[in-house]
Amino acid sequence: MFITHAFAQGASAGATGIESSLMNFLPLIAMFAVLYFIMIRPQMKRQKEHRNLLAAMAKGDEVVTNGGILGKVSKVNDAYVDIEIADGVEITVQKNAVTATLPKAINTTFDNSANNASVRIRLADTDTQLRAKDLLAKALNHESSNPAYIVALNLQSASPKWLTALHALPMYLGLDLRGGVHFLLQVDMAGALAKKLDTSASDIRTLLRERTIRSGGISRVEHTIRINFATAAPAEATRTLLADKFRELQWNVQTAADGYQVIGVFSPSALRTVQENALKQNIATLHNRVNELGVAEPVIQQQGVDRIIVELPGVQDTAKAKDIIGRTATLEARLVDANAPRFPNPRDPVPAGAELFTEGNSAPVLLKKQIIFTGDRITDAAAGFDEHQHAAVKIRLDAAGGRVLRSVSRDNIGKPMAIVLFEKGKGEVLTVATIQSELGENFQITGSASTAAANDLALLLRAGSLAAPMEIIEERTIGPSLGADNIKKGFDSVLYGFAAIALFMLAYYMLFGLVSVLALSLNLLLLIAVLSMLQATLTLPGIAAIALTLGMAIDANVLINERIREELRHGASPQTAISSGFQHAWSTILDSNVTTLIAGLALLAFGSGPVRGFAVVHCIGILTSMFSAVFFARGLVNLWYGGRRKLKSLSIGQIWRPATPAALFPSTDNLSDGKKVNPSSANHTTSR
Repeated sequence: MFITHAFAQGASAGATGIESSLMNFLPLIAMFAVLYFIMIRPQMKRQKEHRNLLAAMAKGDEVVTNGGILGKVSKVNDAYVDIEIADGVEITVQKNAVTATLPKAINTTFDNSANNASVRIRLADTDTQLRAKDLLAKALNHESSNPAYIVALNLQSASPKWLTALHALPMYLGLDLRGGVHFLLQVDMAGALAKKLDTSASDIRTLLRERTIRSGGISRVEHTIRINFATAAPAEATRTLLADKFRELQWNVQTAADGYQVIGVFSPSALRTVQENALKQNIATLHNRVNELGVAEPVIQQQGVDRIIVELPGVQDTAKAKDIIGRTATLEARLVDANAPRFPNPRDPVPAGAELFTEGNSAPVLLKKQIIFTGDRITDAAAGFDEHQHAAVKIRLDAAGGRVLRSVSRDNIGKPMAIVLFEKGKGEVLTVATIQSELGENFQITGSASTAAANDLALLLRAGSLAAPMEIIEERTIGPSLGADNIKKGFDSVLYGFAAIALFMLAYYMLFGLVSVLALSLNLLLLIAVLSMLQATLTLPGIAAIALTLGMAIDANVLINERIREELRHGASPQTAISSGFQHAWSTILDSNVTTLIAGLALLAFGSGPVRGFAVVHCIGILTSMFSAVFFARGLVNLWYGGRRKLKSLSIGQIWRPATPAALFPSTDNLSDGKKVNPSSANHTTSR
């Protein structure tokens, strides 16, 4: 084969071009290799793991979807999977939508406390929870101004299923440990007094009507009830009657320009009683409302003479809690003033014995001041629908309220009656209806804008009427992350304190130090158990009280150990020293703990908030420490040393003994012999 010079030159040039092209492709090849090992291969690995996860998925597994929803697999199909997200609530998603399966070790049980009107969905983290809330709120509520559903955020327990099967619940954590919302409410005592006087005036009208006593009118003027009469005889008879029936009021007869007036005013003791009852009723009502919200371990307590503290641990949606708790809704039924025009002018003067209200945002309505019944007569309220399928609230009254309504409706058939909702000091007419027949204990009110509004109104009425208006004057929100940090710091303080005490006791008292450490461990266990059984709310001051209890509890063991050392120092046998040590130290331990308990009870009785939380743990810790330090420690010592009849020594550390006279003042013989005496050798001996 012959190759010419020209062809050889061309071949050489072609080889050089191929090498150059390969050199140009080398960066691309290297880049592809890097992308393959960094992105493509890990993604293929994850896809393989996901396929294996889906293939191994079975009924009962707890999984997480790509939307962050936690649920338990109830059925597996070829392309879809049914997931139970709440008690009796399932969703069907594509099989590929399942992103992870939770390990069996951390499987949790579903919260079955939701009622038929609500669904609770558990999510993986807070960010997913917030996104899910926004998505659900937009999907369910097409009109943000009039929401049909309420989407609220909350924290739920993650206790294992085996633990909840034993009815073991997590310890109640306070606001500073779990996070939540804090409200401080101011109670309007003047409003409570006015409401009580209005109720009394309504009852007086009914009483005078039953006794056929005619008066010139009954009215409330500031903090008094005034009844007008033309002559003195019926005025005096009315005063005698009311003094017997309404003893909380002081009655007297005074002359007026047009006759006589019977005036009633609260006595000082009755005034205090009204204020105390108003505060107690408001606290009870708030408890009912919080229970309707489904909040666990709330804290609702009095502060001062006219304030109430409400703490809702674990509540993240403060707007919903504020909407329910902050609403001071009270219901009143009144007759419409028949002498007034159908649509009175708000600028015109209001006639005597009447008040002007508005029906929603529409026309004004003139109502009589006479109250037929108030919200405290309501025994039950439920949302429903009227005959036109409009939202309504069905109300049931107690016997007294039904009797008054029956009497008033019988005398006013064909006349309009209004239902007024008082909220934040302002009254709004919910509905005006004509009395068609005699009413009794059961009736319904209409006028709610939506089913959700009817549910909220029924909740407020069912929870009870407030005895006095309230106003939120302080609001604080503590995030769950801050609460978790407080828990970690509090746990570390107790742990490090316990470890320091244990090391000192083991080094200084040896075996008796070990007994003291075991008794201290039991004390801590008993303290936590009692707090859990009593469902006491643990707060950050409570954790501080636990750490303080450890230091105070070990003091009893120190007294016992030192007393045993003292008995050994005076020459007592080991068994006698043990018996005498526990016996003689008991009175000192009892005295010190009783005096400390008195101080703790004083904090519990007169303190509030964090001080009260500290006092609860402190008092319980004193009682548990007396049991563990004296009885349990004595039992352990008897278990170890009780069966030894020829016991010669105790492992209680180094016992100090006073120096003998011979050691302090050595004789001349010893000095003449040139022997040196070491006094320290006579001062300390070790009994083991």
